[in-house]
Amino acid sequence: MAAPLRFYILLSLTLISTHLTTIHGVFSEQSHIMLPTYHHHTEKMTRLHFFYHETLEPQNPTVVQIIDPPNSSKNAFGSTFMMDSILTEGKELSSKPVGRAQGLFGLASLEDSGMVMLINFVFTEGDYAGSTLSLLGRNPVQDTVREIPIVGGTGVFRFAKGYAILKSLWDISSAKDFVVEYNITVSHP
Repeated sequence: MAAPLRFYILLSLTLISTHLTTIHGVFSEQSHIMLPTYHHHTEKMTRLHFFYHETLEPQNPTVVQIIDPPNSSKNAFGSTFMMDSILTEGKELSSKPVGRAQGLFGLASLEDSGMVMLINFVFTEGDYAGSTLSLLGRNPVQDTVREIPIVGGTGVFRFAKGYAILKSLWDISSAKDFVVEYNITVSHP
């Protein structure tokens, strides 16, 4: 068989198989690949409860804007902020510090106040001192209560996975201190 003829046959078969897969594509498919399991460790379930304080005082803010979108941006779309905010045991800013929330967030929705957030919770107290949890996901800040995934961690929380329930405490927040209650549930080795 001549080389050009082989080329055209292979090209035709490739195009036909690609066409069939895209016409009959599916949103999701179950994989039958079995991943290895590790029987030598057990998963622990840990629940954490703390309060996040975003301080907006001009002389000592814990959140700063690092990207300012163009004036034509709808809903301030594209505004991006960096944070290093305190986490406390109680609702009051004066209560015992348990860590820091370090990361960034940006306004990522043209339709509402939805943000995309990446936060590393750096714990400084108790059994979790020196460990971190990483939160990454959409935060619809206009909702009082919302859920965001926990996607990993370090130290005690290495290989962590779970979720965080956030509740904005509008009644005790002010223009200088925005308070959010966090209830986090994670599984980890």
